Amino acid sequence: MTSSAASGPEEAGFWPVTTLRSTSTCGAALAAMEDTGAVASPVHLAGPSELLCVRVLPALTPLIADGVQLQVTQGLPEPLLEEMRAGRHDLVIATRRPRGRALDSVPLADEEYLLVASPDWAERVAGHSEADDLCAALRQVPMVTYAEDLPILRRYWRNIFGKQLTARAAVTVPNLYAVLSAVNAGAGYSVLPRSLCHEYLDSGRLTLLHDPEEPPLNTLFLVQRPGADTNPDVLRVRDRLRQAARTW
Repeated sequence: MTSSAASGPEEAGFWPVTTLRSTSTCGAALAAMEDTGAVASPVHLAGPSELLCVRVLPALTPLIADGVQLQVTQGLPEPLLEEMRAGRHDLVIATRRPRGRALDSVPLADEEYLLVASPDWAERVAGHSEADDLCAALRQVPMVTYAEDLPILRRYWRNIFGKQLTARAAVTVPNLYAVLSAVNAGAGYSVLPRSLCHEYLDSGRLTLLHDPEEPPLNTLFLVQRPGADTNPDVLRVRDRLRQAARTW
């Protein structure tokens, strides 16, 4: 991801609001929270689940070690922003800019979306009789998605291929982590955020099926609740996130 001031897309896919559960780097960061003995007012932070686990919590571990407390919630942008207006959250990372002027927001970073599959499926696509027409070749490959209306995939087809996606999903799962797991296991192809799948691409567990000059981008915004800056730790978290996002 790279810093940008562009506006985000209309579609984005993340979990409903729940309590965040620890996995991999997310778990390590949450463990660090539990080990601190700080008694300052906690910072209430919310955003998309996979981004919290892969990028946000690892970036904030130095502050956690320094005594900053976090209470973290995952969810969709509109419910989280409504909860912020009601005073529940200090900072929200949203996949779209909030409507109106009541909430201050700044562009945080751009997330790239990539068309990927397992190496076995990528080899079959490359050897397909219609390999020169990727859309045609992919008709023979199962599609994996996290939502029945295929928001990320439809946007990719529209922006990159200039076509309407007509295929139906072979596998529909609850979230993007499950999409990654299924595609990595060989269930088919999908479109995933680079932050979620780049380690799988680097290690060869996944293969990039298409490398457009301008991949689809989804701008992330950091939103702050009015009055939240009375807690100095909110400012520390905000500034740390803006600094870390430069390398996302």
